[in-house]
Amino acid sequence: MKKSFKPGTLLSPVPAVMVSCGDGHEKNIITIAWTGIVNSDPPITYISVRKSRHSHHIIEETGEFVINLTTEKLSFAADYCGVKSGRDVDKFKEMSLTPEKADVVNCPMIKEAPINLECRVLEIKSYPTHDMFVAEIVTVHADDEIVDGKGKIDMSAAGLIAYVHGEYFGLKKSPLGRFGYSVMKPKTRKRINRQKHEERVLKNKEKRKGR
Repeated sequence: MKKSFKPGTLLSPVPAVMVSCGDGHEKNIITIAWTGIVNSDPPITYISVRKSRHSHHIIEETGEFVINLTTEKLSFAADYCGVKSGRDVDKFKEMSLTPEKADVVNCPMIKEAPINLECRVLEIKSYPTHDMFVAEIVTVHADDEIVDGKGKIDMSAAGLIAYVHGEYFGLKKSPLGRFGYSVMKPKTRKRINRQKHEERVLKNKEKRKGR
């Protein structure tokens, strides 16, 4: 048996990202859980922002923003930036976050975030409570610490978090599987396991060198 409930926003888990924006005179951070990917080539994302939020008019006027992925270490700052208004406080200052110059857009990135996605708005879709800013990802940045020897971003090393119905959760370090593992051939599985082993050995060597 299942119980029925009235319609609600119960899709979970969702990302908990800090979106930075600015118009040259002011800069702000808003924490967003309603974001995702809508197209792969070109890479297109979206953020849904409540019309009353301070960041809304900044993004609407500039047509730019940066999605900064959030980690377990940044969860406190992410929560603060989601409940405090930029009309009242400087969130960068209050949370000791560093505004970093982006390559393409004019608004700042958050230096402490391991991955930053520079975005330019393509269109705005208006709904009763929120506006959806559909945007192209024009540049991606990743910390050197999470880029392996082959130049691949190691997402598991970033310590990312997810938002589930009012709570923040750290993502498991060991994945349950990878895309297509349900139909993977034994030979492919062996090859992938061998690659993982080689990557672990390489990481351990790099760690020993850094001591």
